[in-house]
Amino acid sequence: MIWLIGNKGMLGSEVSRQLEEAKLPFVGTDKEIDITNPDALEIFANNILTESYFPSDLPHSERRITWIINCSAYTNVEKAEEDVELAEKLNTQGPLNIARLARKIGSKLIHISTDYVFNGKGTEPYTEDMKKEPLGVYGKTKSQGEDAIQKEMNTYFILRTAWLYGFDGKNFVYTMTNAMNKRDSVKVVNDQKGSPTCAVDLAQVIIKIITKTEKAKGFFGKNSVPSFGVYHFTDEGETTWYDFTQEIYRLGKKYGRITSDCSVNPCTTEEYGAKVERPAYSVLSKEKIAKELKIKIPQWQVSLEKFIKSNRFVSEK
Repeated sequence: MIWLIGNKGMLGSEVSRQLEEAKLPFVGTDKEIDITNPDALEIFANNILTESYFPSDLPHSERRITWIINCSAYTNVEKAEEDVELAEKLNTQGPLNIARLARKIGSKLIHISTDYVFNGKGTEPYTEDMKKEPLGVYGKTKSQGEDAIQKEMNTYFILRTAWLYGFDGKNFVYTMTNAMNKRDSVKVVNDQKGSPTCAVDLAQVIIKIITKTEKAKGFFGKNSVPSFGVYHFTDEGETTWYDFTQEIYRLGKKYGRITSDCSVNPCTTEEYGAKVERPAYSVLSKEKIAKELKIKIPQWQVSLEKFIKSNRFVSEK
């Protein structure tokens, strides 16, 4: 049984959909189970074992949670600077509580983290073993969450990602599509580089980690499983927010998502007036995960086009 925590968020909703499609047994929870309360987590985990998620003839000794996927987080970068206590609870204490429970019940953990654990001052893709130097409260609390998991247990996969967008919930693609339908021009920063990542692709990686680990045979070595640890995953390639927006506009016009003319104008981060310092370079190396999972990572432009032309695309939310 898989327990998906944060199943109502942008990524969690996509993971939930793909778990259903893969016919993998799971239960999803969101804010109704407080991850900052270890007792609430344990009570729910115990209740799962007595509910009808399992076949009625399955012995109680075999009813267990084998995986926990944690998609919950405090993700508002700017608000985190003011709401430090809540950010710490959700991004640091929550993952610690989940890791402790996972270790106690013998479950494996997949936890989602971020490029914000780095300072963004690099010039080449960050590898998993590079030094973490988060800039603000969001990055620091996410980094501390990683540390807490690593100190608490060994059977974990920490997946760092960046520039995530998806079909469910607010994200940059929807925001810019709406803006370009309502304005004559938009201003977008051109001095921050990263890799746009479709939630569909990240969810597929999460499912693949689980299925490859469970099946073991036929993976990259007989009876071998993916190595636990920290991994990076984004879509392939790098761009700026400005160039990303230009591609959104081009594809939006092509598929009728943008029906008015709008100019996309570049600016610097300083000119834009961001309240919080953000990483100027957020490109993550995917060599490790591509090798371990034996996957071909899609180019961000390809995934973006699939996203925009999909009948699931609904920007007015």
